[in-house]
Amino acid sequence: MKHLSIAPVILSILFAACQNVSEAPPSDAPPPPAKTETEAEWVTLFDGTDLNHFNMAGEAQWNIIDDYVEADGYKRSYLVTKESYSDFQLKVEFWPSLDANSGVYIRCQNPEEIKAESGYEINIYDTNENPDNRTGAIIHFTPPMTVIEAGGQWNTYEITAEGSHIVVRLNGTLVANLEDASYASGPIALQNNGGLIRFRNVQVKTL
Repeated sequence: MKHLSIAPVILSILFAACQNVSEAPPSDAPPPPAKTETEAEWVTLFDGTDLNHFNMAGEAQWNIIDDYVEADGYKRSYLVTKESYSDFQLKVEFWPSLDANSGVYIRCQNPEEIKAESGYEINIYDTNENPDNRTGAIIHFTPPMTVIEAGGQWNTYEITAEGSHIVVRLNGTLVANLEDASYASGPIALQNNGGLIRFRNVQVKTL
């Protein structure tokens, strides 16, 4: 009578078991690492319901209408974030009238006195008599790389400030790419300075 050897079968079973054990995670394995600062989530600064993240500066009153905010007059005024930001990404939707004079300021040095001489102003001003300072320009630093008419429609600014590098996209198109280390940190401000300007869906993410 022919006897079958079971040794190879047993060895195969033991080998497979060892493989499964080696591939299984140890029971005392550490949890996955927490999100790093660079993986921070977007924070909504304005979603159409309140202005709790901002202080008002200037003479006009800002009012929420539907899902956007606008000033009630053409006097120079600002919405200034209560927090300061150094390295970040910013998304802002804005609707300017054809004659609007406005802007988005970043790294403002004095939250009580917002101006282009003490921070970076990304302009919103299609009809500026100086084409180097029209919509998409960073005032005093760089003209817009592309001419885009923003008046009379909703637009989106995507602004990235990381160290000395500032990149601005308007409706997905690159309009400014600046290397400058003049200002490292400060609040963000939204300006009303003539014509009609509306803002909505303001979000920021720290880098």
